[in-house]
Amino acid sequence: MSSINTNTSAMNALSTLRNVNNSLNQTQDRISTGLKVSSGKDNAAYFAISETMKGESGMNKAVNESLTLAKNSVSTARLGAETVQDLAQQFVDRLAFAQNEGVDQESVQKELTALASEMKTALDQSGFNGQNLLTTAGIDDPANPGTARTEISFVSGVSRASDASLSTTSVSVGLTDLELLVGDPTGTNAGDNTTFANIEITNTSTPTELAASLSAAQGFLEDITAAATDLGIGEKSLENQQEFLTKLTDNLDSGVGAMVDANMEEEAARLQALQVQQQLASQSLSIANQAPQNILSLFR
Repeated sequence: MSSINTNTSAMNALSTLRNVNNSLNQTQDRISTGLKVSSGKDNAAYFAISETMKGESGMNKAVNESLTLAKNSVSTARLGAETVQDLAQQFVDRLAFAQNEGVDQESVQKELTALASEMKTALDQSGFNGQNLLTTAGIDDPANPGTARTEISFVSGVSRASDASLSTTSVSVGLTDLELLVGDPTGTNAGDNTTFANIEITNTSTPTELAASLSAAQGFLEDITAAATDLGIGEKSLENQQEFLTKLTDNLDSGVGAMVDANMEEEAARLQALQVQQQLASQSLSIANQAPQNILSLFR
């Protein structure tokens, strides 16, 4: 039956054209944004998961950046400790030389004083961004205010539990107050063998006193070596954690991309097909709209 009030063919053609136009708009949006899931209406599950993963990736990047500062601080301290260690070794060597009779003790003492001053200078210059990990007297232990801490912790990552709660992980670096071992070369407590700067020998020092000074200096050297080792281990741990965070962030970004990124090859092929469908649907609608004109021939 033909009707001038209801054109079923035109309605069907219009519905087809509308669907094609909607698909075409979606494809064009994907091509322009590069995303197949740009909001919750596209795919609620993928959108929720991808947003969570994006958040974790962002946190990891932020932690990685903060670890760069931490690593530089530890690296600077490690360099300073190794410098002090080298000077301390020279100090011990000169003291060992002074154990023999006939050595000009005053000349050796001048060398020892100069080495102690160089150690102090190296300590003072081993800070980074206002933080010097070799003089821990200025770094309080949070658990015991007013007490120098024996280690320092840096946040190394953020982990998410099954209940979606967040917690942080950390890397700890052992600290030793080298300032307490080196002492103050300008101080007045020379001769008590409690720091490098306080060790003093003369032409009147007895073999027993010389041996005690050497033993004390060797003990200080061992402590400095241990401190440099701890800092080296901490620096390596921070480097390893940064490398892990970089790989983890790459994996998270890759996972997000697999869920929400558009396949541009597929979208390009789909765009061409939809453009052809759009033209055909437009032509079908035009033909359907011309059908009522055929009814006029019945009244001629």
